This record gives sequence, C-alpha cells and structure tokens, in this order.
Amino acid sequence: MNQKEDLQAILAQQQSEANDHAVYLALSLVSGDAANRGVLEKIAAEEQSHYTFLHGVTGVELSANRWIVWIYVWMARLMGVSFALRLMERREDGSRDFYMKLSAQYPEAIRIYNEEAEHESQLIGMLNDRKLAYAGAIVLGMNDALVELTGTLSGIALAFDKSIAVGITGLIMGIAASLSMAGSAYLESRENTTDEISPVTYALYTGISYIVTTILLVFPFFVFDNIVEATVLMLVMALVSILSYSFYISVAKELSFRKRVAEMSFITFGVAIISFGIGYTVKHVWGIDIV
Repeated sequence: MNQKEDLQAILAQQQSEANDHAVYLALSLVSGDAANRGVLEKIAAEEQSHYTFLHGVTGVELSANRWIVWIYVWMARLMGVSFALRLMERREDGSRDFYMKLSAQYPEAIRIYNEEAEHESQLIGMLNDRKLAYAGAIVLGMNDALVELTGTLSGIALAFDKSIAVGITGLIMGIAASLSMAGSAYLESRENTTDEISPVTYALYTGISYIVTTILLVFPFFVFDNIVEATVLMLVMALVSILSYSFYISVAKELSFRKRVAEMSFITFGVAIISFGIGYTVKHVWGIDIV
C-alpha cells in the first residue's frame, strides 16, 4: 500500500477503536452484573488506549459513531450481551491482523495485538447473560413447534380442501401445544432449579417461542388460497426461522452455524416429508377427503 492507503487504513481502525470504546463503556453503564461491569470497563479502557495510540500516529481526532453504539446497546438488551459482544468481537479478528502488520513500523502495536487477542477469552470467562441462560427454553419451544407444526401442516395440507382450514387447524393446535409445552417446561425447570433460571420465566420463554413460531408457520395459509403456494411459503418460513435462530445461537455460544442449521433442517424437513407422504396416502390411496 502507498502512504495514503496506509493512512486511510489506520484512520479506519482508529474509528473502530473509538466506536468499540463507546460501546463497551455504554454496556458497562447498563450492566446489572457487577462482575460483567468490571470487565467491560477494563476492556473499554483498553480500547481507549488503542485509540490514543492511533491518534498519536494520525494526529486526527475522531468521535464514536452514535448509531453503532445505539445499535449494540439495544442488541444487548433485546438479544443478550453475549450475542452483541461476540458479534462485535468477530470484527476484531481483522484488528489483530492490522496491529501485527503495523508492529513492523510501530513496535508498540504488539502490545495492542496481544490485548485484542485476550478480549474474546475475557468475555467468555466473565459473561453472566440471563437471556442466554434461557436459550434452552427458546430451543425447546421453537424446535417443537417447527417439527410438530411443519409436519402436521404438511400432512393435513393434502387432506383439506381449503387453505384457511389448514391455517385455523394449525393455529388451534399450536396454541394448545404451546400451553402444554409451557407447563412441561415449568415442571422440568422446577426439578432443575438454579439461581439463574426462574421456572416461571423459563415456561414463558418456551410458550412464547412456540406461539411465535406457530404464527409464522400458519400465516401463509391465511394469505394464500392455493394450498400448494401456502405450503411452500410455510416451508420457507420454517427455513428462515432455523437460519435466524442458528445464527443467534452460533454467535452467542460460539457453535457451528452450518452444523446447527443442518441438524435442525434435517429433523424439521424430514418430519415434514414423512407427514406429506401420510397426507398423500390418506387422500389419494384411501380416497379420504376432509373439507
């Protein structure tokens, strides 16, 4: 790179450090956990020192992007601090490469490289994320809804003549099943009580995730009169749900995204194919029609 490109790269990293410092500081201010707050403040101070170092190189004063800070703070509130911070830490893989290259000209960059490398392990060790603690409840509700309703809707779509009948049937079954799942989740969490998990909250997460998934899956049958179109869109909605949740959990818990998607898709669509076959048999082999 020429000198101008080098300066642009350093300024881009300096802006990133300013943003990261502001994000960590803002999250420390809203954190209700003292241990989390202490580590967040420590990392915020490190990010500030990185910014100060780069400022000495460029001589340019930069301010944090308020929109980025706002997005990460609300992401932490809605989806958990684990997800927000690990998503931000993924960007710092490039930061480490940057500081390693910069160390050839500025030896102090090695210190910053080592600090950047430590951030991820520090976060893993300190996070006490209640939202992530309830991830199991979300999995329980969403997985059951995906498997049961995708299979059920695929099966009865061939047996019913009207799309709206499929949607209403699926909605009734989904609401009933969500109440049942919430009750089961409550009893299960009562048997495995911990300080982090409230049985009532665990049950609510399970039931709500089941109902939300149900609404997404039955929605196409209330929109399309053509059962084939509604069924195809229902399967697309199931795939979107799988991709969305797999991305969330793979970031928050550092799991394999592809493996998670493959497992959930195999189970969900495997059951749907079997149920579709049963529905086809009922309608075309045995000649049974349900209006």
